[in-house]
Amino acid sequence: MFEENPGFVFDAWYVAGRSGDFENKLTAVNILGVAIVIFRGENSEAIALEDACPHRKLPLSKGKIVGSTVVCGYHGLTFDCKGSCVAAPTQQDAVPKRATVKSYPVEDRWGFLWIWMGDPDLANKDEIIDIPNFRTEGWATTALGALPMECNYLYIIDNLLDPSHVAWVHITSFAGAGTDNRPLDISEDEDGVVVSRWIMAQPAPPYYADMLPFANSCDRKQHYECRTPSTAINMSVYTPPGLGGADKPLSDKAFINISYNFITPVDQDNALYFWFQHRNMHAGDEALSKRMFEGAVMAFNEDKEVLEYVHTGMKNRVTPYLNLGLDAGAMRFRKKVERRIEAEQET
Repeated sequence: MFEENPGFVFDAWYVAGRSGDFENKLTAVNILGVAIVIFRGENSEAIALEDACPHRKLPLSKGKIVGSTVVCGYHGLTFDCKGSCVAAPTQQDAVPKRATVKSYPVEDRWGFLWIWMGDPDLANKDEIIDIPNFRTEGWATTALGALPMECNYLYIIDNLLDPSHVAWVHITSFAGAGTDNRPLDISEDEDGVVVSRWIMAQPAPPYYADMLPFANSCDRKQHYECRTPSTAINMSVYTPPGLGGADKPLSDKAFINISYNFITPVDQDNALYFWFQHRNMHAGDEALSKRMFEGAVMAFNEDKEVLEYVHTGMKNRVTPYLNLGLDAGAMRFRKKVERRIEAEQET
């Protein structure tokens, strides 16, 4: 599974950054190993272009913005939002027709700027993930998180399909009784994999304890879901003891916290990790939202440390690795990613 570089899925929407990260200035980013410049035009519209002038490949991010165009800092070739050259100052009467750069579809949604890296004719904005209850009364969201990670993006996905790691990596936050050894349920569809389990009649972990009126004893569901190529939806559900379980309808007393995680490959050795949390209680409690965000930042930095060591260890290994039973969901997901990559390469 790790022996060969699987490459990337290009025909997909990825998070380039938080919408507020991009202003009327040239911002260089690297996504799927591709250098891109992103900026906002005169109407605040987001524009994403190949970050290389076709003349001598000076990054366009070293140029300047004029209206909704970018001007190369070498000889002034000017490109519009579609990547067409609209001005060539050194030869004003003969703008070179071949002077084009690739443009990328982009869309602001859910507080993030999404970018389509593949065939622009296939870019369907309706395929950007839906966030149910995003503006529903009674629901609250935390701030949007962003974290660079020096590891392959698939190690992050592996981690987000592994409910067991919290027992060792997140002792002071997400860990709790039963997270180390309770059996896992795995299901899948064409697009993704879900690893989940109910842990019955146990105290809530530290991260959630004071959010719940039944913290001393509760039924807890860990729901770890990943959708190709790199979106993870981790949901924690807490009910009073006796009201949880896979064979029962969701209790109207349930506390639900959903962590939406968007992983963007930078290259084979680096990734960007974006997230926010969405809960169905304490909607007006801004102090709680702040504390939840800070707790998530702490926990995800714990993941970062582990996964960067994992990446280095696996890349430089001299003895074989092995898989455990807990890796079953991640291995199924990797197969789905491989099949999408193969399908793209065949077209």
